[in-house]
Amino acid sequence: MWCSAPETGPYHGPVPATPPATSIEATEEQLARVRYDADGLVPAIVQDHASGQVLMLAWMTAETLRLTLAEGRTVFWSRSRQEVWRKGETSGDVQYVRSAYYDCDGDVLLFAVDQQGAGACHTGERSCFFRAFGSGSGEAAGRRATGPVAGIGRAP
Repeated sequence: MWCSAPETGPYHGPVPATPPATSIEATEEQLARVRYDADGLVPAIVQDHASGQVLMLAWMTAETLRLTLAEGRTVFWSRSRQEVWRKGETSGDVQYVRSAYYDCDGDVLLFAVDQQGAGACHTGERSCFFRAFGSGSGEAAGRRATGPVAGIGRAP
C-alpha cells in the first residue's frame, strides 16, 4: 500500500492513495526519433503496468511528451478542447508512468502505467476498449479488466 493518506480532491471525491511519480530521462536523440503527424501529434497507447491490459489511446505533442516524462504521469493533447490535458486532473483517475517506449518507426508511443481511480475511460470503465466486434460479443467482453483485451501488447 502507498503511504499517502486520502484527501478531498477538486473532483469532489477522495483522492486515492498514490504511488510516487517517477520521471523518465529521455535523451534528445531519443526524443528526436519521435515522428509527429501534420498536426504535430503522435498517438500514445496506455496499458496497465501490472496486467498488460490496454487502457486507452490518446494524443501527444512534443510538449506533452516532455511533460509526461518529466512529471511521471500522463499528459496528453486534447484534440476536441485544443489544450493540454493531464489525465485525472478533474476525475482523480491519474496514470503514473512506470515505463515509456516508442515504436520502430517512431510514430507511436507506449506507456505502461499504474492506473489510479475508477479507470482510464471517461465512461467509468477501466479500459476504453470494452466493446468487442463479433456476434454475441456485446459490450461486456472487455469490461473490468477481463476479456480478450487484457494482456495484449504487454510491455517488455
